[in-house]
Amino acid sequence: MTTIASKHVLVTGGASGLGRGLALHCAALGATVSVLDLNEAGAESAAATAAAQGAGAAAGYGCDVGDREQVADVAERVLAASGPVDILVNNAGVVSGRALLELTDEQIEQTFRVNTLALFWVTRAFLPAMIERGGGHIVVVSSAAGLIGTPRETDYAASKFAAVGFTESLRLELRRSAPTLRTTTVCPFYIDTGMFAGVRTRFPRLLPILHEADVVEAIIDAVQFDKPMVQLPWMVRTLPAMRLLPVAAFDRLAEFFGLTVSMDEFRGREATGSPAARESAGGPV
Repeated sequence: MTTIASKHVLVTGGASGLGRGLALHCAALGATVSVLDLNEAGAESAAATAAAQGAGAAAGYGCDVGDREQVADVAERVLAASGPVDILVNNAGVVSGRALLELTDEQIEQTFRVNTLALFWVTRAFLPAMIERGGGHIVVVSSAAGLIGTPRETDYAASKFAAVGFTESLRLELRRSAPTLRTTTVCPFYIDTGMFAGVRTRFPRLLPILHEADVVEAIIDAVQFDKPMVQLPWMVRTLPAMRLLPVAAFDRLAEFFGLTVSMDEFRGREATGSPAARESAGGPV
């Protein structure tokens, strides 16, 4: 079991949405919190709120987690200010929501920089101290899109499939080299943070648009009880069984549940005048 009180928790993409919710919840449980985000003012604001409502200290840092040099620089500052990280939450993410031929080269590269490569830069920056101290917990917020692809998500789904593979391989590596360390992969359906504004679900009772607070609670619970996987809602857990079907039948089932049209009216955060989502809301299918 992982205790959050008195631990140092670092959350990437913590200026808003799911990341901010996680940072505030951990602070309320008595953790020292470090918040990283491309939006430095937002990270500092989240940290100030966390410090005001929690028992531990909190600090915000501006950082493009897809830039390994920035990550290395910020990691030095975090370690000097607050010490080794006990619980690392890789939450930062972006989504484009366009068909393959509508994506720009820059959008594709940005998706993989933030959703995939950042996992390497951030984890490598803080994992050595965890191994040295003989304890720690690494959370990777992937998506149900890391288990099944849908139209208008070629870049996003590919980056989230990579996130699932990253965490699975890391978990097995650590079982051999640092068995006291834990990992958790988070694969939720769409979350109501605004990152996926406009998405639809055909069967809200089976595949509801998730509430941010519920996902935060599920992740906190997974950390506390060392659960290696979080899949929300329950229907996401049926995907391995669906994969046993022939491809044509699998595709028809995805169409029946509305997954293939769920992104047709996607607007994302750009609809409100703000940049495309910079924190991972977990994402779809």
